[in-house]
Amino acid sequence: MVEPFRVPDDLAANGLEFIPDGLVAAVGPARTVRFMNSRAERITGLRAQDLLGRDLREALPLQDLGGDSWWDLADPWSGLPSRTGHRERLLVLPSGRELLVTAKYVRPGKGQPVTSVVLGLRDAESRRRSEKEGAALLTSVAHELRSPLTGVKGFSSTLLRNWDRFTDDQKRLMLETIEADADRVTRLITELLDTSRIGVGRLTVHAQPLTVLPRLEAQVERRVAAGAERDQFEIEVGEGVEVVWADPDRFEQVLTNLVDNAVRHGRGRVRMSVERASWEGPAAADVVVSDDGDGIRPEHRELVFSRFWQAGAKHGTGLGLYLVRGLVEAHGGEVVVEDGPTGGARLRATFPDGD
Repeated sequence: MVEPFRVPDDLAANGLEFIPDGLVAAVGPARTVRFMNSRAERITGLRAQDLLGRDLREALPLQDLGGDSWWDLADPWSGLPSRTGHRERLLVLPSGRELLVTAKYVRPGKGQPVTSVVLGLRDAESRRRSEKEGAALLTSVAHELRSPLTGVKGFSSTLLRNWDRFTDDQKRLMLETIEADADRVTRLITELLDTSRIGVGRLTVHAQPLTVLPRLEAQVERRVAAGAERDQFEIEVGEGVEVVWADPDRFEQVLTNLVDNAVRHGRGRVRMSVERASWEGPAAADVVVSDDGDGIRPEHRELVFSRFWQAGAKHGTGLGLYLVRGLVEAHGGEVVVEDGPTGGARLRATFPDGD
């Protein structure tokens, strides 16, 4: 006769008390709870001394998100004899606590009745946080895509229906607007893809020497073409740092996001400069963008580089500075926030020199 599964008395000594997940084990035909570690107590909000010796179904009355008893649905003891457990799923206690539950059904032999059920429990807080971030991303993306796509649809439809009524200058203006909106959509998609690559550590860069002044000037020209005043921007490139080692496309992304941040959150002038880095790493160039806004408080200077960070009610996806940090670090550099010379924010991105 096969001995029923037994929980050893020295589980704590065997390490099960110290694993990061909660564990609950029930044995025998009466489904008696024989073990519950302290992590399971914290996750469920229940005390082990109140559960030990009770029927597992009553001690942990797990429900699905529809309010139905999970024990009635899963029926580990009387269900299919081929089942060995189930993968992680989100379940709820009557208290409202959400748990990520994995189950293992212990059988003495293939097709034989279940002698024990072991539950692995995890707090669902990380899942909720991930879902909130996903919802925030969807909301931001939908908002950011709606405006340029509306413009593309509106101008293209107008041109198709009334082509002969417009002058060449009017047609050119509408086509340029369509192109600008399409570029905006392309940039947003690129940001989303790069966000995903940074998150899984798969972002790659191909650094090469870049003459930096024309790239700074192009940033100004784009914004002047969009209606900004030219004297709002200042450019300065120090001696010996006329060339920066960086991936051309990634460097452009970094510049664009830094300048966008300064324009969006600052006031007055936006200063772009390149200077020799003074950090403790190898020889490098600093790309610095500063503004005349309110600056960034010290307690927020790391938070601004997190995903979906948005100060106040400003629009945008909240991915700009997160991407800046990921792109700069992929080059082997760093990006930091400092106080600007006029009290605003000063963001310094360091790009190490090539070999």
